[in-house]
Amino acid sequence: GGDVKPFTPEKAKELVMALQQPSVFCNMAGDWPALRWNVEYLSMVLDGKAIQFRLGLKTVDLVPQFETRCSYVKATLKEFLAWSCGQPSCLSGPFRCYEYTKYWAYADYKYIARIFEDKPEIFQDIRWSDFGFPGRSGKESTLWIGSEGANTPCHLDSYGCNLVLQVQGRKRWHLFPPGDTSFLYPTRIPYEESSVFSKVNVAKPDLKCFPEFRNTTAHVVTLSPGQVLLVPRHWWHYVESIDPVTVSINSWIELDADHEARVEEAITRTLVCAIKSAEDPSDGDLWLNPTEAEATSHEINLQYLNKAVSAYFNYQKASVSEQACFSSTGAEQRAGTSCKRRKREVDCEPEGCKLLPHELGFSTFKAEELQKMPFGPDLIPVLPQSQETSWMGAGVVESDSRDLLQDKRGGLFGKLHRTGKQLVMSDDSETPAHQMHSDSSPNASQAALSTNDLLDCLVNPHVINLVARLLLERTRV
Repeated sequence: GGDVKPFTPEKAKELVMALQQPSVFCNMAGDWPALRWNVEYLSMVLDGKAIQFRLGLKTVDLVPQFETRCSYVKATLKEFLAWSCGQPSCLSGPFRCYEYTKYWAYADYKYIARIFEDKPEIFQDIRWSDFGFPGRSGKESTLWIGSEGANTPCHLDSYGCNLVLQVQGRKRWHLFPPGDTSFLYPTRIPYEESSVFSKVNVAKPDLKCFPEFRNTTAHVVTLSPGQVLLVPRHWWHYVESIDPVTVSINSWIELDADHEARVEEAITRTLVCAIKSAEDPSDGDLWLNPTEAEATSHEINLQYLNKAVSAYFNYQKASVSEQACFSSTGAEQRAGTSCKRRKREVDCEPEGCKLLPHELGFSTFKAEELQKMPFGPDLIPVLPQSQETSWMGAGVVESDSRDLLQDKRGGLFGKLHRTGKQLVMSDDSETPAHQMHSDSSPNASQAALSTNDLLDCLVNPHVINLVARLLLERTRV
């Protein structure tokens, strides 16, 4: 009887595809061997292998701690565990420059297929087949190991929906629906394919700089070991570790609509790389996220765009019979997603993960259908929080003019310069001559627009979606 799950794989997959709001599955992974993957066990399995950790300050600033503002070290899990426990032996190790009371550390986006490439048998410890995805295991999953305070800046994933298993410790998820996108001030700087970041630090929102953030609807949940969180397509999320050590495993589920998303991401990459590469390199703007190996050339980006468009039409042709049962409106609503961080791989659908068009009915999901969901102790919806309690005591900040200036330096008008391990803000951004007074001071009535301001408008998700549709229509003709 211990093997009986509350949902069959077929029913679990149906729920994953139908749910339009974040939900927590309970009692679905209790027998997974992966639940023994605490840091001590992983340290033994990796046997002294060093992995990269991202380090950030525990103090909460008005500006999000993007990956470009963090420091990085390579360390073993044994060294990480000793540091997170405050052991004196860390005074001479790779974490020696980072006091654990002031910093957090995060080994994030660690592809299990890579770090355990010499131990393929461990992939079977993760059984996404219980959720209706046969053949999907740890090989298609990602590992996250963090200390208390470790966090991921608020962002949405361009591709797919997300299943997250909590293994050790607890994480708090702040989630926002796709309809809140404009209230979260989306940006593609720092640029990372498949991630749209928010300029708002949702842990300490500055409502003077970002007044529309008041209109967001936060859904907050604390995920505990053994639970699996579903993050539906295009839901924004800010994630923080709230226990001394946390371990999570996730897998992004590819969707048929990813074909259109690849076109949108190709357009975005082409624009961002072309415009940012035209800037003076000495400006020191760290616009490329560390997860991106390099700023690819315009020629390569155009090749990627053409491949993405071809893949889109090949998919359309192959599924024309399935599409016949859809109304034109329904087809238009199936806007794009694709597997997280697949890096321009346009023909990479894993076997057993291809989903049928009828499984993509997110936009047509009705309130009455939500009422039919089997919510209860085995499936818990993540409900909206009231505005008064949304931020878990972090504090909403209403900045004065000095705070506004400081945030603009790190946000729209910022230039980040690296000095040793730290990043300091500079206010030396250039102002066009026609916006200067005779005394060479900036026009007080109109702030100078930066390259990033222009990009925020050009690659806004709504604009890119429109451009992709126009481009696909042109190619179709």
